[in-house]
Amino acid sequence: MNVVTTLQTRAALLRDTSSDFRAAMRQLAGGVAVVTVGRGEDLTGLTATSISSLSAEPPTIMFGLNLASSSFPVLQRHRSFGVNFLTATQKQVADRFAGRNGEKGAARYAEAEWSTGVTGAPLLAGALASLDCEVEELIERHSHAIVIGRVREVRRGRNDAALVYWRGDYERIGWMVEEATTALGLRAF
Repeated sequence: MNVVTTLQTRAALLRDTSSDFRAAMRQLAGGVAVVTVGRGEDLTGLTATSISSLSAEPPTIMFGLNLASSSFPVLQRHRSFGVNFLTATQKQVADRFAGRNGEKGAARYAEAEWSTGVTGAPLLAGALASLDCEVEELIERHSHAIVIGRVREVRRGRNDAALVYWRGDYERIGWMVEEATTALGLRAF
């Protein structure tokens, strides 16, 4: 085998491994969140399923962000972000922030109600919970940055069904408040 053939074989194996890795990771169900970054006209964001608690004291979270993402330079400029955990009824928000219909920048914020957290990050009204965070550290590795954020404000929403991502599609887990009330034969007061 010559050097070119060996390099081509290794490249093919890496592509196969990468494809297999993506397929394997789709088997891991994950809560869906939208990460919001920017201010004013300099707004963008993304849909994420890789949000993870890093520490409770102090409250700190982390997630992976592609360095080629339009959100990365905005995050570097503003150094704060919001994390909004979505309810099962907020699939359209997830789709917009994923850019599934071509939405970019501030257009991703359409058709939803937003407020501003203490750092200035946009927070979604009606989310299961929203976290307002300051960037503590950006660690660049391979194609992504590990974003570590210190939580500055927590907003808790209703106890509704959660939107999850599994096997390449959105699913729901749990009950919406109205469904549980009806199923249990309870009356709303």
